[in-house]
Amino acid sequence: MSTPILDQDSQSQDAQSQASLDQAAQSRPATGEARTASPRHYLMCRPDHFTVTYRINPWMDPAIPTDTSVAVQQWQTLYDIYRSLGHEIELIDQIDGLPDMVYTANGGFVIDGVAYGAKFTHPQRQPEGPAFMEWFGEHNYQVVDPKNVNEGEGDFLLVGSRILAGTGFRSDSGSHAEIAALFGREVVTLTLVNPSFYHLDTAISVLDPLTDDVTANIAYLPSAFDAESRATLERLYPDAIIVSEEDGSILGLNSISDGYNVVIAARATGFEQQLRDRGYNPIGVDLSELLLGGGGVKCCTLELRA
Repeated sequence: MSTPILDQDSQSQDAQSQASLDQAAQSRPATGEARTASPRHYLMCRPDHFTVTYRINPWMDPAIPTDTSVAVQQWQTLYDIYRSLGHEIELIDQIDGLPDMVYTANGGFVIDGVAYGAKFTHPQRQPEGPAFMEWFGEHNYQVVDPKNVNEGEGDFLLVGSRILAGTGFRSDSGSHAEIAALFGREVVTLTLVNPSFYHLDTAISVLDPLTDDVTANIAYLPSAFDAESRATLERLYPDAIIVSEEDGSILGLNSISDGYNVVIAARATGFEQQLRDRGYNPIGVDLSELLLGGGGVKCCTLELRA
């Protein structure tokens, strides 16, 4: 149930939004190696019907009031940052009764114009799968109806030519074999063990989306994974940024990078400094209202790869 927003809160939110936009516009000198930004193509969903009425992850508590107007305002700041960075944004309309549609990353996985659809675990979200696949079809993507339970880019991350694939809470490991056959790419299974990090994109950030597998890099939270997965990540990405528990605990890793600009949770200040030390340009944004549903920057952003 929404609660009214006070005028002073609105003014404070406006100030925070402007600060994020100013941060995006500012070019910081890299203190590490040179980085290059590349325009991206994203699908987003304005949270016009956002609320929390059920609990399917540890972040959600229906007893805590949510404010739809604040969620929309914070989401708009994220949208405006992407536009200011030169990224192309498509929109899907949120369906009343499907408050989690704002987390578009879960709606599918798109490579080379092929959209592998989502098949959600929880009944509350299952109608989202057909809604996203209908949008993909209407926008000339080749839609593949999934056989296995999966939650799209929430659990599938493209790093160079390799796909990192999460399991443990949402996506079935059978979906990993399905996307390997569909896209003809190496798929690496990683097992999540902490229910607060129920999707792979809450525990890993892809920092170099377009580079090859040798030079592509990530940031991650080791404690979110089982021992075998940690060993795999250490082997594949020895130069990865290891994020603190403090920054991980506010979904600081749920972020978006264009190769230089990295949009992150504003409160993840340690991660912000780590990124700056590596030559990236971190841009903080406040999505605290949407965090009440268990989502952050990346959750609200599905990449459309033509």
